[in-house]
Amino acid sequence: MLTRKQYDLLHFIHSRMQKEGIPPSFDEMKDALDLRSKSGIHRLITALEERGFIRRLAHRARAIEILRLPEGIDGADFQPRVIDGNAPEQPAPVPTDALAMELPVMGRIAAGVPIEAIQQVSHTIAVPTAMMARTGRHYALEVKGDSMINAGINHGDVVVIREQATADNGDIVVALVEEQEATLKTFRRRGRTIALEAANPAYETRLYQDHQVRVQGKLVGLIRSY
Repeated sequence: MLTRKQYDLLHFIHSRMQKEGIPPSFDEMKDALDLRSKSGIHRLITALEERGFIRRLAHRARAIEILRLPEGIDGADFQPRVIDGNAPEQPAPVPTDALAMELPVMGRIAAGVPIEAIQQVSHTIAVPTAMMARTGRHYALEVKGDSMINAGINHGDVVVIREQATADNGDIVVALVEEQEATLKTFRRRGRTIALEAANPAYETRLYQDHQVRVQGKLVGLIRSY
């Protein structure tokens, strides 16, 4: 039995292929179902696969084979078809047979709590492999506060972080300030000055010398519970 959203997504994928012969991208799926992020589409696709309606093909980026249709979707002439998404929208597939991986949730990203001080894993969370970078160690953090709300990151969200020590301008990163305070902000380097920008006009951009800031990881995904 499908939920309304699962049914709507399967219907959208099937009807797009039947009418136009052009596969929908994840962004198109998100817009069609009026979801805020593609992580919701990942969860719906995983649920459809678990129920035997679709199958993802590991050797092709975001390829979906529709195996069967529920009652209510016109499938009289239905034949399984492979749906290929637009490759530029996600990195090459992670070389694993798993559709999701369990990541440790290391705690909350909050002022005054250095990442290194969070040693105890509170729990784990299943994250679609397509959401993660091809290489590197990943972990998850719960978001506390609303300083990045205009970037679509809300209080209570779980962010997926790829552990790395460098960042490009415009990356959203976990930054450790003066070895004491961990924060999730947009990274900007201007000479020897580093700006940590909030995505909320209520918060000021914070400026530091480059030796005061250490990048702990880059945001690669977001998971939200509805």
